[in-house]
Amino acid sequence: MAYEGLMVGVSGVRGRVGEALTPEVVARFAAAFGAWAAAGSAGGRAKGRRAAIVLGRDSRVSGPMFHRVVVSALQSVGCDIIDIGMVPTPTVQLAVEHHHAAGGLAITASHNPIEWNALKFIAPSGLFLDAEQGAAMRGTLDGDIPRATWDELGVLSEDSEAVARHIERILAIPFLDADAIRGRRFHVALDCVRGAGAVIMPALLDRLGCRVTAINMETDGRFPRAPEPVAENLGELEALVKSHGADVGLAVDPDVDRLALVSDEGKAIGEDFTLALAARVVLEHRAGDLVTNLSTSRIMEDVAGAAGRRVIRAPVGEVNVAVRMRQENAPIGGEGNGGVILSEVHLGRDAPVGAALILHLLASVGKPLSEIVAGYPRYSIIKDKLDRPNVPLDGVYAALREAFPDATADTQDGLRLAWSDRWVHVRPSGTEPIVRVIAEAADEAGARRMIYEARALLDRLA
Repeated sequence: MAYEGLMVGVSGVRGRVGEALTPEVVARFAAAFGAWAAAGSAGGRAKGRRAAIVLGRDSRVSGPMFHRVVVSALQSVGCDIIDIGMVPTPTVQLAVEHHHAAGGLAITASHNPIEWNALKFIAPSGLFLDAEQGAAMRGTLDGDIPRATWDELGVLSEDSEAVARHIERILAIPFLDADAIRGRRFHVALDCVRGAGAVIMPALLDRLGCRVTAINMETDGRFPRAPEPVAENLGELEALVKSHGADVGLAVDPDVDRLALVSDEGKAIGEDFTLALAARVVLEHRAGDLVTNLSTSRIMEDVAGAAGRRVIRAPVGEVNVAVRMRQENAPIGGEGNGGVILSEVHLGRDAPVGAALILHLLASVGKPLSEIVAGYPRYSIIKDKLDRPNVPLDGVYAALREAFPDATADTQDGLRLAWSDRWVHVRPSGTEPIVRVIAEAADEAGARRMIYEARALLDRLA
């Protein structure tokens, strides 16, 4: 099958709606995933049960259309569907575990712009497909997809309790001091960007005794701003925190796997701090190391070091971090984009989990968020991107290594060059047709200098 115009990754496929991503394309991928999942659950089918697939979506305008397509496609390959409706992606992952399903499918383009949508494929473990599973699924996609006869078509059922179970799972975190959080009656400013966060974040915050002032809670997918919760997109939330005197501002992306923070001073503190502060809480209560990706701030080393732990770096991508966490038996991990993974809940990025951990920190430390953040070194991290050049990136990496022979090179995912006081990471995006160039240094000038030098090499070789 031709993938032109689509971003086909290990665990999903993304595209612009009405261009590369059409109902026909979605039907093909969904059917292939269902057939692959059903083949993997052959033991259950031998006992008279069809493979069950959990299905959820975010609020994107194209979501209902693709939802109908996916249901039909899964039924056509003999899969039963457990429809959990409009929910966060981590809720889909937890529901796969709860139902012991053969897999899960989330219709969401996460933080991508409004014109995009996507399918995210979830394995029976509740993790996204890894490289081996993704290759096997694409093998089904490229072959003759086995279809069910009229008497073997899948059956659709609904599960309306998935979000409630997700909240209960968070409140059951053994070291989460929910009573202390409730006792503080935190005033929380909340921005759900008109995404699926509105179905879980207010309910969780209410259970934690918070007073909430919220914006962008309509679940119509008509994002009022760029949906990625990076600092430059959070001006409205910053203003809301200031005008209402909130203790903290919380922003999530459309499918609620990323969390960004705004301090009590009305300043977005940078999404890398979400994982760093959540990790501080977890490492006080659990033994083990912190796992994160190669593009995440060195603030992780500061937090882990203070707890006597190490930072283990993995390639960018939630599944890569999750698999490494499982290998290392790590209690906490995630990505610097605001994605927190707490092993005791599940091995997936989870913004509601992150929010609970941050509120626990505020309650236990007894200081405002601005003061907590001020106690850490401040680094300048710059995240740049450019169109992917029409040349193999191996040549770009070789030129960069030659240009910076004194750096330590990590080639797990593109090329990361690191020094004692700075680093730069160049890698192709797995979700967009671009190359990401990310750098961090003690000050903005140093970070921009590394970005400029890396871009100059990319431009020259393109």
